[in-house]
Amino acid sequence: AEPAELIRRAHEFKSQGAQCYKDKKFREAIGKYHRALLELKGLLPNPGERERDSRAASPAGATKPGRLSEEQSKTVEAIEIDCYNSLAACLLQAELVNYERVKEYCLKVLKKEGENFKALYRSGVAFYHLGDYDKALYYLKEARTRQPTDTNVVRYIQLTEMKLSRCSQREKEAV
Repeated sequence: AEPAELIRRAHEFKSQGAQCYKDKKFREAIGKYHRALLELKGLLPNPGERERDSRAASPAGATKPGRLSEEQSKTVEAIEIDCYNSLAACLLQAELVNYERVKEYCLKVLKKEGENFKALYRSGVAFYHLGDYDKALYYLKEARTRQPTDTNVVRYIQLTEMKLSRCSQREKEAV
């Protein structure tokens, strides 16, 4: 399929996923977001291929067949970021949360968009529940610099600081 068609289909799946999320059909939403990412899979350059790509485009902004225009690349990246962020949100709604997977998806978002508030917050939550309180605190504090009044962030920072002080308390007692 043409890149434009793959992008269109990915966007469509992402929109369906968002609707499922709104309707609290989280499993269905997860399926839609995964389908969106699958549509994009063939379009994403392999790491290290990006440098060659920029030379492959002709000066007029046209691209070789199978190559993405700059606008298409940005669209693909935006859809990808939204899907991973939304997947993390869906997973956090599950009865048994897979925090390892939440962390993985959030870190993918942060690799491309280090300022992303939701990904920072959700990374902090994931690291907290995985018991890595130092990393949890780091991500939560980063999130707080973006949205200082967010009560969820503030609450998780407090929980994390309590866990850290308990841990250091136990270490002192063990000595």
